Amino acid sequence: MEQRDRTAVATFFASEPMVGGHVTTLSEGEAHHARVRRIAIGDRLRLVDGAGGVGYGNVVKLGKAQAMVEVDVLDRVEPLPVIHLMVPIADRDRMLLVGEKATELSAFSWRPVMWRRSRDVSPRGEGMSFQTRLRARMVGALTQCGGAWLPVIYPDAPPDRAVAACPAGTRWLLDKDGEPLPTMPVHAPITLAIGPEGGLEPGERSELMSAGFLPVTLAPLTLRFDTAAIASLGIVRASLSAAERVRA
Repeated sequence: MEQRDRTAVATFFASEPMVGGHVTTLSEGEAHHARVRRIAIGDRLRLVDGAGGVGYGNVVKLGKAQAMVEVDVLDRVEPLPVIHLMVPIADRDRMLLVGEKATELSAFSWRPVMWRRSRDVSPRGEGMSFQTRLRARMVGALTQCGGAWLPVIYPDAPPDRAVAACPAGTRWLLDKDGEPLPTMPVHAPITLAIGPEGGLEPGERSELMSAGFLPVTLAPLTLRFDTAAIASLGIVRASLSAAERVRA
């Protein structure tokens, strides 16, 4: 894998299935990106499909509307230890930033929650059109960071439905009155729940506690949701990676 990465000029996203020995057609957006990057016919590219598939091949056609790559090597990358992210529906631009960083830090899933105080925010990052923008932002982050997995994006949900759909495993709620996160033992899968600007309503917090969420904190301060999400995800990812190295 390392040698193949060195021979590839750049990484691009393949929105259609890759088959060894066949040509994969990249989207118009990826073709534009290739032209901006001054990619030429014959250049070797690394392709990712966002679901662990990685392909290597050479550009055989490059036009305004599409680029075509003949894939000659296929690999598969297993996901890192699983971290699920429950994010508040909040300011649109700040949600896009969190989505970008969640991809770089290999969050396995992204579940947006319409907390009561989320409704006071405008403009909010919600609905199908926002999810389209979010996925595009995640794809850009994926091709730049060298990852192979996009976060699974779930539909917007009210708190009760989001909690009911939360997968089994360790469950943490970012809360300034919780236990210090850096001292907590980490075992995947982990779900990180982030509240909205202004905080959770008492009933919402109680619902999370009843569902087995343990309050954890990064600092004895009230953090913005984007700070809390990115910082906690980075700490947990680093802790899981360290635990993997110890076991190895």
